[in-house]
Amino acid sequence: MMGRWLRRMSPLRNLALLVAGLKIPFRTSKYSIQFRFILAMPTKRESTTLLEPVSAKVKPPPLYKVMLLNDDYTPMEFVVHVLKKFFGIDEERATQIMLKVHTEGVGVCGIYPKDIASTKVEQVVDFARQHQHPLQCTMEEV
Repeated sequence: MMGRWLRRMSPLRNLALLVAGLKIPFRTSKYSIQFRFILAMPTKRESTTLLEPVSAKVKPPPLYKVMLLNDDYTPMEFVVHVLKKFFGIDEERATQIMLKVHTEGVGVCGIYPKDIASTKVEQVVDFARQHQHPLQCTMEEV
């Protein structure tokens, strides 16, 4: 008798009733039967949570200095042009950096994350090679 009743109910209704843990009254011609579906779940609520909040500590990416190195062949005007074009530096600041490169042998053009710094180094070196200048550009971690 129970098998016939379960076959008549749709599977989605069975699932909904099972999840809700409801009592389902059922009447036959001779008997009144009550079914109770209970999930295998703990009856007491526990105060502990399954997932504890974890604070994510995100460190900023390591920074790298992009530096131009002095050589005796690259014109000063070309160095100023490179600083303006690839580093977005104004004319006055570019001239100061160019003079620092000329007098001290090295000048810092900017400080960037690793990917950006390596891209700028490649761009400067490629641009210098295209214009047949031996200008060197390097990067080192701050």
